[in-house]
Amino acid sequence: METPTELARGQMPAWKNKVAVFLVGQTVSTFGSFLVQYAIIWHLTLTTKSGVILALAAVFGFLPQAIVSIFAGVWADRVNRKVMIIISDTVIALSTLGLAFFMLSGVNDLWLIFLVMAVRSIGAGVQMPAISALLPQIVPTDQLMRVNGINSSIQSSLGLLAPVAAAAVYSTMSLVAILFIDVLTAIIGVSLLATIAVPTLARAASSEKPSYFSDMKEGLSYIFSHDLVRWVMAIFGIVFFLIVAPSNLAPLMLVRNFGSEVWLLTALELSFGVGMVIGGVLMATFGSKLDRLNMIIGTSILFGVLAIGQGLTTNLIVFYVLFFLIGLAVPAFSTSAMTLLQETVEPERQGRVFGFVGIVMAVAMPLGMAILGPLADIVPVEELLISTGVLTVLIATVAVLLPAGKRAIAAAHASTGNKPSESQIHHSKG
Repeated sequence: METPTELARGQMPAWKNKVAVFLVGQTVSTFGSFLVQYAIIWHLTLTTKSGVILALAAVFGFLPQAIVSIFAGVWADRVNRKVMIIISDTVIALSTLGLAFFMLSGVNDLWLIFLVMAVRSIGAGVQMPAISALLPQIVPTDQLMRVNGINSSIQSSLGLLAPVAAAAVYSTMSLVAILFIDVLTAIIGVSLLATIAVPTLARAASSEKPSYFSDMKEGLSYIFSHDLVRWVMAIFGIVFFLIVAPSNLAPLMLVRNFGSEVWLLTALELSFGVGMVIGGVLMATFGSKLDRLNMIIGTSILFGVLAIGQGLTTNLIVFYVLFFLIGLAVPAFSTSAMTLLQETVEPERQGRVFGFVGIVMAVAMPLGMAILGPLADIVPVEELLISTGVLTVLIATVAVLLPAGKRAIAAAHASTGNKPSESQIHHSKG
């Protein structure tokens, strides 16, 4: 919150300065990462035209992140999180730079590309819990929903801009040029983050920390024994698993029912992306006034209803509108869930909790697609959309009515005032 001195002088509060620098740095760095992700997939598609190669690319791009997330969550509770992010970003940049130099010298071996994809995936797995746990250290609790909403809107905007920028650079220059751009954006991101003073938690600075595996065991025990955290994790996993149907199978339904022109698919992706951007802006503007738990429950049910609507509609415009509304609801769901965890979980456990969130995110959607994708070749997509939509509504409703759900709701409404005092935190410029 603003101090009287800051208000009198018209200065930006210190926490806002920190958050602004942090978000700018992360935006620049993430933009470079998005460019590389699109460019590498396009490069592999155009040069190999192989479905097996693309499947391997998905494995190397996601599996390492899922594996490392649980370990990274423990690290994020044992070290300064700023340093952790800087090191992972630097390793990613060095691996990308190495690939660029190899490709300049004429070495284009697939194993080298897959190796760099795996390194980048590991880096993403390390960063995710550190970034999610770092934000509550520099953002006042009552501003977390707003900042998370802003960040969500930024990420969604990058998701719209990056493919266009990647296509422009890739078509006029090469994959190597995009690799060098990513290295430059990483340098900018790391340099900005280095200027921010981030506190080191007292337990991380202590020389009497528990063993690494004791920390891991304690973190898992906390996740599965805490009513609210366990409930949010379960809902998170179920929704990410089932939301694959409307988000990834909708393009297939579009092609089968409305036409295979490229502009139709482009319009569909734009409707979803624009919805996510607007949803992030709305959460940044009004999210702090909303009940986090009600938003999680409400958007979960809304996902199901919208999926049912897509399965039933025969009108192209209505189909686009429904997909736009799904995009609009995604930031409301994810921002509310992440903010509730940030507000509920003690700072010294947030790394491990968000490490587990990273596993759920990295595993649930690919697993859902592995099951629903083949089914889409056996039964009509419409039936899958309707059935997963009905299932989502039922699960969200039952999750509230079950005793575990009632305990989670009670815990959510009683979770204020759990944060440690500033005296419990050892400040360090890291």
